[in-house]
Amino acid sequence: MNATHGLNGPQAEAVATLRGPLLVLAGAGTGKTRVVTFRIANLIRNGIAPDRILAVTFTNKAAGEMQERVGELIQSRRSGPKGRVLKRSRRGDDSPKPTISTFHSQCVRILREHARALGYPKKFSIYDRSDQESLARTVLRELKLPGTALKPSDMLAIISSWKNESILPDRAVYLAGTDREHFAAAAYRRYQNALKLQGAMDFDDLLLQTEQLFEEHSEIRDQEAAKYDHVLVDEYQDTNGSQYRITRHLTEKHRNFCVVGDDDQSIYAWRGADVTHILNFKNDWPDAKVVYLQDNYRSTAAILEMANRLIAYNTIRHDKRLIASRPPGKRPRIEQYKDEITESKSVVAQITQLIDNEHVQPRDIAILFRTNEQPRLFETELRKAKVPYVMLGSQSFFDRKEIRDLISYLKWIEQPSDEVSLLRVINTPPRGLGSKTVKTLIGRAVERGVPVWEVMQDPSALTDLPVAARKGISQLAEVASNVRQRAENESLTDAMRTLLDQTAYADEISRNYEKTEEREARMSSIEEMINAIGAYQDGATKPDITGFLSEIALAGREMGNEKDKLAQQNAVWLLTMHAAKGLEFPYVFMVGLEDGILPHSRSVKSGEENDIAEERRLCYVGITRAQEILTLSLALTRRKWGKPRPTTPSRFLYEITGKADNPNQYRKKGGNR
Repeated sequence: MNATHGLNGPQAEAVATLRGPLLVLAGAGTGKTRVVTFRIANLIRNGIAPDRILAVTFTNKAAGEMQERVGELIQSRRSGPKGRVLKRSRRGDDSPKPTISTFHSQCVRILREHARALGYPKKFSIYDRSDQESLARTVLRELKLPGTALKPSDMLAIISSWKNESILPDRAVYLAGTDREHFAAAAYRRYQNALKLQGAMDFDDLLLQTEQLFEEHSEIRDQEAAKYDHVLVDEYQDTNGSQYRITRHLTEKHRNFCVVGDDDQSIYAWRGADVTHILNFKNDWPDAKVVYLQDNYRSTAAILEMANRLIAYNTIRHDKRLIASRPPGKRPRIEQYKDEITESKSVVAQITQLIDNEHVQPRDIAILFRTNEQPRLFETELRKAKVPYVMLGSQSFFDRKEIRDLISYLKWIEQPSDEVSLLRVINTPPRGLGSKTVKTLIGRAVERGVPVWEVMQDPSALTDLPVAARKGISQLAEVASNVRQRAENESLTDAMRTLLDQTAYADEISRNYEKTEEREARMSSIEEMINAIGAYQDGATKPDITGFLSEIALAGREMGNEKDKLAQQNAVWLLTMHAAKGLEFPYVFMVGLEDGILPHSRSVKSGEENDIAEERRLCYVGITRAQEILTLSLALTRRKWGKPRPTTPSRFLYEITGKADNPNQYRKKGGNR
């Protein structure tokens, strides 16, 4: 098959460009994934060794889909059953494959090999949000800050923002402006030292430490860069400073660097994404070829006309527009209501009409909102109307207590200096190590400047502890030894069963939950955990506890799996515009189009054009999720602190209707458009 068969002109041009820097500006619904996978397959067809290709994206789901599609595309080049090539590596399958992963997964791989150069153990733990908050509380207690001065969540948010900008503790002290930032700067150094002492990194460290590794150890940087002849980055508009610099380090010598993305869909500045990376690509790589993908296969022409008109108000952007490949379709409606209650009732009434009278499936309908407070009224009305709905943001599987307990056991067994994990399970289930004993052990560890487990392994430090406590420590050590032994000599699933048996964790569930259905749900979660270990074990070349923990730590940070699960339910979607990116729906209701909601009040108050531009991009993303029918709505009054207050229609409504020069004109007319 021809390498560009079935592609339009610009898509084929991007796929056929095999050397040098390449920027593919891929608008919403223009077949970006198709181009990315065709290009990787074409590189292989043209003699590039698969294992000399690195493709990086932002979610495990996207990486997995890319692997599958590339495998299918080059199937004609190799024998074997369809889909076998380039699927997830399995033991016994030694055929070379491109590395297709997330940024964080790639950084974990690099750090597992070289972390010792930075003073971290090879089997470092990866702390999730709960682990981080536990450590943050300890740090704030040590600093003796007043309880109201800085919350653990605020401390972590400030430190995360610094890490996303590659700011280390020494520099943070000088950059802190507010009192809270000064407190956070004082905590930052202690927090990092505690992480290192416990052999752990948080999620932001995976990028920051890789960047540090490359900048401080040129021989390691050159060694990693030499592994690849071609590097491709998907969703380049979402890269932060560390990701930008890491990819520069990997591509400067061979210069075969392809980035794909859309500056008009850059909506993650709040988590460090910097749109200037894609805007300035030609400045960074003056000889870069630029290909524009503008043919949209998702939405009707009427919807795209609105999207193009809106995004044109962003003055700093690549000059492009979406071109409809579909018929005009129905003109999007703008509906305004007297208040938010009327808005929710009307939207749900329209949804009911679509389902009952037009036989639209609930899963084909989405209600998009800007803030997490908005969906409450819509949930109420959907329940009244007995319309099934799903909402992103429910508790993650890996946040359930029993799963967190078992993961903490595995983290501590693999990395004994990981105090956060040890202290979570030290007396779960109870084994004679109560709070008084634990406090004593922590005190002795602090005095010696060593991890708690090191103290627990020293008989001379335990002589005055109760007999039950000493017995509990002995039992804990035996559990760790047996689980580690079974993991190394048999299988990870056997190791997990050993952990469950020797801790009698099922008895713990029976003690804590009286209701049969609750106990069964908890045990089902544990069964699913063992299933997850089995799936990892089947797919990994050299499965071990560290690899499994890395996989779930990375999976727990994204919503891809949750979206897949929700998509299987035939229910109306309620989700934020941020969460909707990457999805599409035949029917879309965008609600709360008011200044202060969209654009958000923070952006309105800042007065910064960059902030408004990001909100405009978010509105653009919302509009371009719609395939067939788009409805935008606003409330003319909205309750604040119990009292109705007049609202101002979103400035974006004036822009998409061509009335931005005279905003009051739209409000005076009232009614629907």
